[in-house]
Amino acid sequence: MKIPETTADLQQTLGKEMSSKRALLIDRYPNARTSLRMMLSAMGVGLIDNAGTSADVFRQLRAHRFDIILSDYLLEDERDSQQLLEELRAQQLLPRSTVFIVITSERAYHNVVSVAELAPDDYLVKPFTAHELNVRLARALHRKRFFAQLYEHLDNGAYVEALGTCERLIRQDSGFRFDALRFKGEILNTLGSHAEAQRVYQQVLAQRAVPWARMGLAMALRGQQQMSEAEAFGQSLIDDFPEFIAAYDFLAEVQEEVGKLPEAQEVLQRAAMISPNNSARQRMVGDVAARNQDLQAAERAYGKVLQRRRNSSLRDIDDYTNLSRVMLDRGHTTAARLVTEELRRDWRGNQQGEFAALVMESLCANKEGEPAKAKRAVEKALILHEALKDEGRSAAVSEKLALDLAHACLVTGDEKNAREIVRRIAAENHENRIMIAQVQSIYAKTGKAADGQALLAQVGREIVELNNRGVLAARRGDVEGSVKLLMEAAERVPNLQFLVNATKAIFTLLERKGWDPVLARRGIRFLQLAQAREMRNPKVVSARELYQRVARKYGVATVPFNASRTLRGKGSFP
Repeated sequence: MKIPETTADLQQTLGKEMSSKRALLIDRYPNARTSLRMMLSAMGVGLIDNAGTSADVFRQLRAHRFDIILSDYLLEDERDSQQLLEELRAQQLLPRSTVFIVITSERAYHNVVSVAELAPDDYLVKPFTAHELNVRLARALHRKRFFAQLYEHLDNGAYVEALGTCERLIRQDSGFRFDALRFKGEILNTLGSHAEAQRVYQQVLAQRAVPWARMGLAMALRGQQQMSEAEAFGQSLIDDFPEFIAAYDFLAEVQEEVGKLPEAQEVLQRAAMISPNNSARQRMVGDVAARNQDLQAAERAYGKVLQRRRNSSLRDIDDYTNLSRVMLDRGHTTAARLVTEELRRDWRGNQQGEFAALVMESLCANKEGEPAKAKRAVEKALILHEALKDEGRSAAVSEKLALDLAHACLVTGDEKNAREIVRRIAAENHENRIMIAQVQSIYAKTGKAADGQALLAQVGREIVELNNRGVLAARRGDVEGSVKLLMEAAERVPNLQFLVNATKAIFTLLERKGWDPVLARRGIRFLQLAQAREMRNPKVVSARELYQRVARKYGVATVPFNASRTLRGKGSFP
């Protein structure tokens, strides 16, 4: 499929498809939407809808599937299309097949970089002509059509099939060969085939010095535990392409992984200065600064996150508790109380919000020297926590907030409840160094560091014992016994390792013995829980591929997992 060279060629290639396309025009001003409508109508677009506010956008996208979205950069109430694009992707309302083009009069450096970072399909700077829009839109639609089958596989999490489609597209005579190679490299990295991904990126770099290929190569090196080389690649990428923001995130992750926490914080802060509107990165800055004990930087970053997300669908209870927690650590108790009151007000009527407010209220009261008040608040929080568990909504409580509850229990003398909460979190995150460090931190803050270390050691021994029972059964050839033991382990401790092991054991058994719908449903549930923890982890991807292969073997329809979002961001192809 050769790319037509002129707009007329593109229009002819797309043919009558334009009349079946549905477009959404997002702009505060009716006159601007009218002007865009005229341009699209002249291109032959058949169905055109309007949205003047973000609420209109979400309502429209929940009701219809759009082929084209044109969004002005500045939206209502000081919101912008970068926020909108973040929200749409987070809520999985924007399929890969939809063309999203940002229209902006913003020429400020950080705004241009911010828009480009979230990788819309294109962006147009005002003023522009109908011909410019025509050219950009026609080419974007053509690209979407070329990769349509690949998008479908990625949406279903079918990476092996996606890889086969990439191979076929690479062999075609088209102008998209390097785009297809980029997809191939990313899929290989996601599958954990890092050596193969390295060869793909080296092949690209032998022909083009493009930053995304250097980034992919650095990720492949990291996947092969070549950390020094990965760090060096990340640093050189930033030096040569300072606007390639994803490289900063990658470099910071590598540096933190090898214990260079101050360097990781500095790199993330540089990225946040270049692209200050990315609230997810500001949260990363806050997290790393807090772990680095740079509480002033953490407070500043968390404050920006709360300010940015306050009126968006991305707002999160953790945005309030993160800021309140670091304020307490700095001794700013009055300010922490104000944030807690804001949390209670903004989340009025929400049980998780009230629970979080009670936890932080207890910690504030303790800092203020009011132990009785702190104890009453934590007792109310514990009752509400139990109610959330009984209603099956305890998963909505983040692990950071659960640790805050454990901390509040410790400072009020309720060591039994603190121990129970910490045991669960430590067991479900025993391989997560960051979470384990946070457990150690709350015990250290309360003068019980040795108790915390002893509890973590005990949990570690229990995890090893639980896992070994199932693994040893499998080695003895007792596949069914192994499945039973691994399922019990995953039910008791739903950490990533146990969930993946149980999923693989179930579908290995089904592959050998035949399809069992009841057992398969349990396997799918374990897989969904594993994906909720770390969707892009190669072990999770491998478990999903096994499930899909076995389902295909027996002609059973697979459950879609919306896995395409795992290939977004971090420098990935849109």
